[in-house]
Amino acid sequence: MPEILRMFGMRFFFYSREHEPIHVHVKNSDGKAKFDILPEGIVLVKNEGIKTKDIKAAEMVLEENKELAIEKWNEYFGRSVYNEDF
Repeated sequence: MPEILRMFGMRFFFYSREHEPIHVHVKNSDGKAKFDILPEGIVLVKNEGIKTKDIKAAEMVLEENKELAIEKWNEYFGRSVYNEDF
């Protein structure tokens, strides 16, 4: 599973067999979450146990590293038509 980065005790990654829209999974010691990366911003899709303060931190990290996440996705899966909006 390709990792994008680790920060604040959280691991940001995607699985090797993913689907669009571009999204990032986040895991920490409390649980896991999934965020979509859309042209209009970062959207929380699912949270399974991560504390609210950590979800906000994860969203902030993804906002600041949106281009990196898109770049890593494109490197792994190839350029996507979906990404033309970015």
